[in-house]
Amino acid sequence: MNFVPTLNFGGNCREALQMYENAFQGKINWLITYGEANDPAYNPLLNEDQKEYIYHSELIIGNQRIIMSDNVDIEFQTCYSNFLTMMCDTKEEVQRAYEIMKEGSKTIYPMEATSYSSCRVAFVDKFGIRWGIMTEQTER
Repeated sequence: MNFVPTLNFGGNCREALQMYENAFQGKINWLITYGEANDPAYNPLLNEDQKEYIYHSELIIGNQRIIMSDNVDIEFQTCYSNFLTMMCDTKEEVQRAYEIMKEGSKTIYPMEATSYSSCRVAFVDKFGIRWGIMTEQTER
């Protein structure tokens, strides 16, 4: 079994997917729009713009898969209780990822060293996803 985080968006999944791919040096492994999927359960719900929304996508970061899609059946709402933590090898990796993701974000904890990490930052990105990006060890 594998635990696969799944992120939902309100029409801007494609933009988020590209930003996360860049920030974490990932690879988009799968991408299909609602229009391409031609799913009879969703077709009657879609307006013309929503046919270009992401029905299903997969982003590979290291050995981890993240599934991402746009909601069309329920109203998108930000949920701050869910939190993704990205463990990086170095402080420079944390800084690079945060630099790409910080525009339009809301900082929870500024980038700083802690008792458990040489570099940690926590924020809600412009898509409403709460992130922690940090090093695992204090010496890096």
